[in-house]
Amino acid sequence: MNDFSAEAMGLVIREHRQARKPSMTQEELAEQADYGKGGAVSISRIERGLVSPGEHRLAGIALALHLTPTQLRQEAEDRTRSLARQRGRRPVKLRDQVAETKRRHAEINEKAAQRSKITQEHGEGFNRVHDVVRDEFFMRFVELAKSISGAPEPEGPGEEEIESTGETPTAIRIEAMSAGIANAIRGAAAGGAAGVAVGGAAAYGAFTAAALFGTASTGTAISALAGVAATNATLALLGGGTLAAGGAGMAGGILLLTGMVAAPAAALAAAGFYVLRQRRNKKEEERLRTQVEAAEAALDQSQKGFDTMVDVLSRATVIMEYVEVHGTHALEKWRASLPPEPRDWESLGHEGREQYKEFLSVSGCFLAASMINVPALLSAGPDDLREMGKAMDETLRYADKTIRSIV
Repeated sequence: MNDFSAEAMGLVIREHRQARKPSMTQEELAEQADYGKGGAVSISRIERGLVSPGEHRLAGIALALHLTPTQLRQEAEDRTRSLARQRGRRPVKLRDQVAETKRRHAEINEKAAQRSKITQEHGEGFNRVHDVVRDEFFMRFVELAKSISGAPEPEGPGEEEIESTGETPTAIRIEAMSAGIANAIRGAAAGGAAGVAVGGAAAYGAFTAAALFGTASTGTAISALAGVAATNATLALLGGGTLAAGGAGMAGGILLLTGMVAAPAAALAAAGFYVLRQRRNKKEEERLRTQVEAAEAALDQSQKGFDTMVDVLSRATVIMEYVEVHGTHALEKWRASLPPEPRDWESLGHEGREQYKEFLSVSGCFLAASMINVPALLSAGPDDLREMGKAMDETLRYADKTIRSIV
């Protein structure tokens, strides 16, 4: 894990940006660092210490500033220690102590409020595009695939391949998801539970449950490969649709996701009475200072989990947006090329059959990106968070690369 605070990294980035000749704007940095729409807002939040950039974002920022990621990290670590020393110097006079504690109290309140706002923005942004891809690509592909009789049973990962690795590699897990989707399509075509009306949270929830709790052609449970035990709560959130559509969706999970600010919020609420007092004695000041420090510590401890959550949701949203534009277009072209119903596997021709397999792969990647266990980031310790972040990064990289190579 990095040994720098989000505040320190933000200060370092801002100083390097402003030190350029001529001074670089936040918009220019965002553009050169390859941020997408609304990049200047992201840079502003980084510089204010609300979010710390992930590895791939940090690399882009460093390149734009003519630095290396290692240089930025080292400077941020040095600045973190400097800030800690400054905060350790307590004012001598009681009135100065009171003023400093009030300022820190206000800063933590603002940071907690901003963190909730950022979480909601990313959650709702992901939820919107997820719901579109669910209905316009995933479920439409399911309905088209159900109309094709005689599709071969999918070849899932072999048992020897699975057993030869200590941890199931990302490619095998996603391959297993694609196999599960194909098996669920076969079951739906035969009148199974997944054969409900196209679109909507209920159809998606029923179908993905059938796909993930089914078995691959090897007989290996898909749940064992996909880690459903750890992610089914996330499926309930992501598969439920938006609040406006009557479901839970990612928007319904906002309270869970913002649970990371509960501890500091509680501490600050308890301290609020003393902040409002015009005069405080030394004992009251000590009590308030202790509560504010506890709130600061709670936010600091959850910062890396929060940063990872923002990074994961942002990257997953970009993947979904790509499928929304290119995947739905490719699927429509495939639909137009299909022979009239009733249609069978052989009537698709070689190209049509290959496209069927490719859409299965895209669907597996979509499902994998949808089911990343974001809420678990909030309670993970440093070691677990490091491993979870690595696994999520691998999943998103693989899904993005695979989808872009197909559509």
